[in-house]
Amino acid sequence: MLATRALVTHVAKRPHPSGSAARDNGRDDVSEPASISLGIATRYATALFELAKDAGALKALEADTAALSDALALSPDLRATIASPVVSREDQGRVIAAIGAKLGLNPLTANTLALMSEKRRLFVLPQFLANLADQIAVEKGEVTAEVTAARALTAAQSKKLAETLKARVGKTVKLKTTVDETLIGGLVVKLGSTMIDTSVKAKLAALQNAMKEVG
Repeated sequence: MLATRALVTHVAKRPHPSGSAARDNGRDDVSEPASISLGIATRYATALFELAKDAGALKALEADTAALSDALALSPDLRATIASPVVSREDQGRVIAAIGAKLGLNPLTANTLALMSEKRRLFVLPQFLANLADQIAVEKGEVTAEVTAARALTAAQSKKLAETLKARVGKTVKLKTTVDETLIGGLVVKLGSTMIDTSVKAKLAALQNAMKEVG
């Protein structure tokens, strides 16, 4: 009970996005604009992160974040349940509580999900988890590189790429890799606001654009 009260207090302290539509009043409208959804997700994520940090539970929070992210990625039914305006908050609450129990989530994380369910805010769970991952990475002095490759990288290739990027930015780099078979070799790496593109497809596109300008 005390943990839940502390969480509510932390969330309340976070600044609300502008406009009455952004307030956590528990209404059943889950079709918030993207900017407002991001603001809601950020408030809950920051509140949970601060509580976990104060409690010395960041490692547990990191594990919870990864487990929930995997659960979302692997379950279309879960994604549909948290996003649907026709699924009652009670049903959403039961589903998220069952998943939390199955994953063995830290009580702080479980309480946050329960509060989000009560306030009809589970639809921001993807943004919430992404924000948590970012805050944890910053706390650990890490940066995340979004890597797109024509085919899956081997463990050795991933390690080499991470080491190369670390030498460039001076921080530990975690790779978030996706496969795009339309790429013609090479990689597309997004590191913060920096885009590193070594794909043949990108070079061909640049050449075609240059030829158009000459013509």
